[in-house]
Amino acid sequence: MAPALYRRHRRECKAGHPEESRTSEYDERRKGWKRCECPIIASGTLQKRFRRQPTGRWEWDPARGVARALEAAGSWSGTTAEPPSPLTSPVPPERITVVHATEAFLAKCQNRSIQPSTLVKYKSFTRQLVSYAESRGYVHLDQLTTTDMDRFYGSWVDGIRGRAKKLDRLKSFVKFCLKRKWLAEDIASDLEAPAGSSITLPKAPFTDEELARLHRACDALETGRRNWTGEDARDFIYLSLYTGLRISDVATFDITRRLTGSDVFLRMHKTRQPLSTYIPTWLVDRLRAREKIHGALIFTAGTTLNAKQLCDIWRNKRLRTIFDLAGPWEEKPTPHRFRHTFVRILLEKGVPVSDVAELVGDTADIVQKHYSRFVKTRQDRLTRILQDAFQDRPTEKAVAIR
Repeated sequence: MAPALYRRHRRECKAGHPEESRTSEYDERRKGWKRCECPIIASGTLQKRFRRQPTGRWEWDPARGVARALEAAGSWSGTTAEPPSPLTSPVPPERITVVHATEAFLAKCQNRSIQPSTLVKYKSFTRQLVSYAESRGYVHLDQLTTTDMDRFYGSWVDGIRGRAKKLDRLKSFVKFCLKRKWLAEDIASDLEAPAGSSITLPKAPFTDEELARLHRACDALETGRRNWTGEDARDFIYLSLYTGLRISDVATFDITRRLTGSDVFLRMHKTRQPLSTYIPTWLVDRLRAREKIHGALIFTAGTTLNAKQLCDIWRNKRLRTIFDLAGPWEEKPTPHRFRHTFVRILLEKGVPVSDVAELVGDTADIVQKHYSRFVKTRQDRLTRILQDAFQDRPTEKAVAIR
């Protein structure tokens, strides 16, 4: 009989488990268990000799391989502590758990230094995959099949573009596992993005008339609301419009770190140099006045300092109130439309597409693709084309029609 296995926690246990405490594989499957790298011990009787011996492993699958090798040798001797060579006694390949595979995948994503907002989406995807595996009673990665991928994909409730993006993450995960030989085949190769997910939708910036309605809504907002007024919303809208920052950056705006004179720090450029944008003096004065009241984080206003909760407060409560007051709307108003409006204003003023792309952290091709109807140089070029094409056509005199 193979020796029993248990983990003995050390004083420097990364998960903070009590020193010399012991846990089994069953214990560590409990929800919320904190993983660590403390050694796994083999315990049992071989050749009528009881012994506890370290396996030299911290993961359960490799430790079981060591235990099987000890049982096959029937001895606690060091020469047989390791699994035998495949030339003498083939050992099944190491099986990876779903949890281990998803954790390794997230570690790779973190090593790429991707944006925190993007990393959150990867974490959400891996949580969904682990939850699905647990619902099916799966522990190891190789238990997932092509049929499971169909079921997992079918359980998503996102919109067609959200499903397409999440499918890209699923295929990246499967490709990651294939490279490490944790999977024998590509179980996601048959999955296809929803029909229509690749169609580019035109961006919908706010018009000047809609912006005027928003400012009137700020004027009309009651001043007795808890922790905020219409002036708070107006400052939030101004900063969004004049910088093109996303709602998460505006909601967590730290004036001591982002504002220098009249320049607002946007982000680090691809050249590893800081990229800033100018805002008018009157807006600087408004933001500095907020600093005197609320401190460096000028849009917290006595609420939580948690970034996600703060964004939800502004998106789902405060700006939603302003949008409702300024309605009705033909296009659903969202905070991200302020960023589209920033791009629209620049392009209509004739700012080169390459400069606009640099300010919003995108490529010129993407800006041209989504905002082409606002590019002034494009409109002028099309106008000249039509003028040149019809300049030699006969003209008619204007005739008054009764």
